[in-house]
Amino acid sequence: MAFRHKYHNVTCIIDCLEIEVQKPSKALHQALSWSEYKKANTIKYLVSCTPNGLINYISPGYGGRITDTCLVEQCDFIRCLQPGMYVMADRGFKHVEQYLRKEGVQLVRPPSVTTGAKLSKSEVRETKQIASLRIHVERVIRRLREFNMLKPHACQPQLSKSA
Repeated sequence: MAFRHKYHNVTCIIDCLEIEVQKPSKALHQALSWSEYKKANTIKYLVSCTPNGLINYISPGYGGRITDTCLVEQCDFIRCLQPGMYVMADRGFKHVEQYLRKEGVQLVRPPSVTTGAKLSKSEVRETKQIASLRIHVERVIRRLREFNMLKPHACQPQLSKSA
């Protein structure tokens, strides 16, 4: 219901999820999975849900070092979209807009804040509205964590050595 008024065109809401993993034994894998944000080795996923909370996309896992923009660019999420769709995201997805536009998809996100500048009253109102709607993807991510749905995908199986 909340989407019907101003954001009735939004077909999905995206965000990234990071799951902490054991420190890899190889230095290269440690570097690729290190997340500055989490200060740990992680696997990062792009998660998309519909406005009513139905999960409609989960990307393969990528090393925690990858940026949100690179993750969207490298996974096949954009190919799942159709021209004319609207995707809602947070400020962190600012640079994704160029990739979505190439496919005829619009990005809905809060207005950017420039250093030292304040948002106008209308921009503050819009930011609050988008944040109140983005809560749906946050709830989906919380459920993915709570029920350990991605945990089986967060570790590499040990290969047995032949004698």
